[in-house]
Amino acid sequence: MNIIIRKETQADYQVTESVVKQAFDSLEFSDQKEHELISRIRQSDAFIPELSLVAVLSDHIVGHILLSRITIRGDQHTVDSLALAPVSVLPEYQALGIGKKLIREALQLAVQLEYSSVIVLGHPQYYPKFGFKKAFIWGIQPPFEVADEVFMALELQEHALDHASGVVQYPSVFFE
Repeated sequence: MNIIIRKETQADYQVTESVVKQAFDSLEFSDQKEHELISRIRQSDAFIPELSLVAVLSDHIVGHILLSRITIRGDQHTVDSLALAPVSVLPEYQALGIGKKLIREALQLAVQLEYSSVIVLGHPQYYPKFGFKKAFIWGIQPPFEVADEVFMALELQEHALDHASGVVQYPSVFFE
């Protein structure tokens, strides 16, 4: 299977949102509005076009990933970071390594763009494969109630989170 990972373009937006909607449509933990979140992020200051990627198979978009700007706010400091949300693959293409390819490419691009860390709310058995660890290790807390094992962070630069303790501040578009 020849999957190509590339930057999403404006011409892709409608198809991408359909892919995201289908990917989350039957998931129990989803509100089935992830496609709306992507649209709102694209219209906000949190959007980084270079970190919105699609997976293409035979000229068809089958997956998408988005990393967007967030901050970690402590008592006397603010640390810039990224949120990985969401990563989506059409149901008929799941479990084929496409999500893994999207995540690896997005993280590699984030390093090249000199971002220092990524936060994810996700499956505790899946994301550690990419180096994610429980965020509380660095004193990083979510702005909402969630189990420690699903709220994770990844340092893209060594020691990037050593002094980052605080609460993650997601842009307001995450809560609309």
